[in-house]
Amino acid sequence: MSRRSNRKEAGPNGDAPKKHISGVIQITRSGRAFLPWPEEPEKEDIEIQKEHLCGALNGDTVEVALTSLFPRPKGKVAKVLERAKEEFVATLRQAQGKLVAIPDDVKFYRPIRLSAESRYAEGEKVLVRLLSFTGTEDPTGTIIEHLGRAGEHRVEMNAIVLEHGFRVEFSEAVLNEAREIEKNHAATIAKEAPHRADFRDAVTFTIDPVDAKDFDDALSVLELPNGEIEIGVHIADATYFCVPGTAIDDEAKKRGTSVYLVDATIPMLPHELSGNVCSLKAGEDRLAFSAVFRMNAKGEVLSRKFEKSIIRSNKRFTYEEAQEILNKEKGEYVRELLILRSLARVLRSRRERDGAIDFGDNEVRFILDEQGKPLKVVRKERIETNLLIEEFMLLCNREVSEFVSKLAENVPEKNYIFLYRIHDEPKADRIEELATFVRAVGYDFAHPGRAGKKKKPSAKDIQKLLREIAGKPEEHLIRTATLRSMAKAIYSTKNIGHFGLSFKYYTQFTSPIRRYPDMLAHRILESHLNGKPITRSEYTHLEKMCLTASEQEAKAVDAERESIRYKQVEYMLGKVGQTFDATISGVTDWGLYVEDKESAAEGLVRVRSLGDDFYNYSQKEYALIGQRSKKKYALGDSLHVKLVAADLATRQLDFELAH
Repeated sequence: MSRRSNRKEAGPNGDAPKKHISGVIQITRSGRAFLPWPEEPEKEDIEIQKEHLCGALNGDTVEVALTSLFPRPKGKVAKVLERAKEEFVATLRQAQGKLVAIPDDVKFYRPIRLSAESRYAEGEKVLVRLLSFTGTEDPTGTIIEHLGRAGEHRVEMNAIVLEHGFRVEFSEAVLNEAREIEKNHAATIAKEAPHRADFRDAVTFTIDPVDAKDFDDALSVLELPNGEIEIGVHIADATYFCVPGTAIDDEAKKRGTSVYLVDATIPMLPHELSGNVCSLKAGEDRLAFSAVFRMNAKGEVLSRKFEKSIIRSNKRFTYEEAQEILNKEKGEYVRELLILRSLARVLRSRRERDGAIDFGDNEVRFILDEQGKPLKVVRKERIETNLLIEEFMLLCNREVSEFVSKLAENVPEKNYIFLYRIHDEPKADRIEELATFVRAVGYDFAHPGRAGKKKKPSAKDIQKLLREIAGKPEEHLIRTATLRSMAKAIYSTKNIGHFGLSFKYYTQFTSPIRRYPDMLAHRILESHLNGKPITRSEYTHLEKMCLTASEQEAKAVDAERESIRYKQVEYMLGKVGQTFDATISGVTDWGLYVEDKESAAEGLVRVRSLGDDFYNYSQKEYALIGQRSKKKYALGDSLHVKLVAADLATRQLDFELAH
């Protein structure tokens, strides 16, 4: 929050002008709220006390009446203009002899009274639709779905999905369309095959995680007589089956993306499509949209071609299976895999020279028992076959984007548009915060420019920092901080390039089974190839879809993180009293956030538990420092801690120092 005073804007008697401000309200766990000034981010946010919320909830669009401007702007909600959401996951609890619904969202600060007597019991999880809430009394709502008993694995995972606005099940209308498509698939293949490029005789395979349920992409390799290589990147032709105006497309557009939880996927498309007719299964004819590149040994693209196709994958590799063949240089399709590895290494090396940033991978996965209880937490590791697939997907996305963009540039009077995946440069204040952060841990990337002035770090400077910390104890900490300092990648019709990848042109084309923007990119490219490109007249519609897709993606990421967080806390429940090796991952004036090195579970060591000294927070050093002892607890330090409490409902862990 900015701390700039707005005193100069007060009236002649020091009172606030009678003014109403509209915007999206942000509410904290305690019930206090803040409203940013529209189009004036440098101003201090307007503070709204809990008693002045008048029924507003976190994320709502509200109209706020200013009540004072000094010592800081304050106001009260005059009107809720638009609810951010109207459905909330809640747990039923007894209160004064009646069942009420306690929302899972900790920022929903009041219990919900039910409009009718519930037939469910205390401790059950339900989905509640909000009926009314003015703030003068508790909100009222009605149960629209029963989820099951709180604490059960599947119930909790489904609750997370629903809380973020995604549906777990598909409507009967969607399922009926999907079943019909699946039933007619053989006839579809027979009808389409004569009109498509036929790659069924090409050596083609997929390489995916061991637990993958759908296969968006396959690679084909053909050595040409002149020593060049033809690489086919074959992407599932989901748009053939997902047609605008159908129930399937309406639902896919609404979802925007598949959601990946700890042990399950909530797909964007029903299983009949995502796991069958669209999925590039080995040994089965499938419709695809192929990007075909003629390349030399230097990884240079000599020609490119995009066409609707039919393929038949020869082999379904897991990452580990393909890696073993590469390691031994022996096995099925070893020559093709070696060619792909050689080209991928060249492509990756070139991207690194251009300044592409690799943030690595610090994800965890869980070993669960039959009831979904976590038995073990392990860190995921990327192996070279992960990187191999990544390079060819990046190549395809970049080349598609550049191809359409160049077509548009060559016919400027048509004003053609496209869908880009853009990533803006980080804002100066975020980079300065990062520079301060890494200096506190002992690194620096704010190199001096001319006349000793500090220049804004480039992608190459960030890349250099990440190389310096590789293998160091503080690597994860700095990688996470660096990632948080970056702008978010979003979808847009306006191309500004991709900062993190150091690409001038970039889109997402390679995962249409699980991302709606990829389907949009398919449709736009097909329109261009058919001589009917999308023009400026359709700009507003496409820009709106870009905004919606970016929002849905952010919600899906939050749901995935919350499912991981839930399982981490559940894993730690039976370990209260045990000690752990941890790293200080955050420092505040109320305590130290620490991360268990094994499970990546994060919790709080409260400042009052640190001992018989008074500790001051040093923002410059990212440390708590003892007033008398000068004992310092700084960001990145290793600690031995004891788990003293684990609360699954709030997803919180409490630690103390282990002596």
